[in-house]
Amino acid sequence: MRVEIKHIVFDIGKVLIHYDPNLPFSRIIPDAEERRWFFDNVCTHDWNLEQDRGRDWSVAEALLIEQYPEREAQIRAFRKHWHEMVPHAYQESVAIMEGLIDEGRDVTMLTNFAADTFRHAREMYPFLNRPRGVTVSGEIFLIKPDVAIYRKHAEDFGLDPARTIFIDDSAANVDGAKAAGWQAVQFTDAATLRRDLGAYGIAV
Repeated sequence: MRVEIKHIVFDIGKVLIHYDPNLPFSRIIPDAEERRWFFDNVCTHDWNLEQDRGRDWSVAEALLIEQYPEREAQIRAFRKHWHEMVPHAYQESVAIMEGLIDEGRDVTMLTNFAADTFRHAREMYPFLNRPRGVTVSGEIFLIKPDVAIYRKHAEDFGLDPARTIFIDDSAANVDGAKAAGWQAVQFTDAATLRRDLGAYGIAV
């Protein structure tokens, strides 16, 4: 028998909001092979993750510009055109989250996000202000799937880990939540999420 869930925690990127760096860079670097090289070697996933961990964009840009001075404009374009990387919300997922809030469920968010771009995201997508609160990795210098970030979120918001369910698109982040004693499901689409929540007795 599954435990009764009292707390529901949502990830944001690729769960509530679409994210794809290729959207602006398809214009900035039209050649697909060159663009792939740029993301594999210059503005890499690991480089961007450090901004989610709290590194300032100016420091991050300077680091790469020193290594790739000929790519300065493209490196600066990553932050400059960030808003184009998050072009729309996943309306069905947002509807699930807002429905849970409207029912009186305790909903919070836990996200790997740079502090300044998250402030921008809240302006772009007001529904991000509806949950009871949010832990933003870039504001606390911890990042998923480090177990410490889940423990801090639970402590800050008074969550019972065993009665908390986490929703994230990343398998590693789901595993991190489970390691912290949470229930967790991997997000693929809204229909699957409805079924997964239903299995925990949460009708949406």
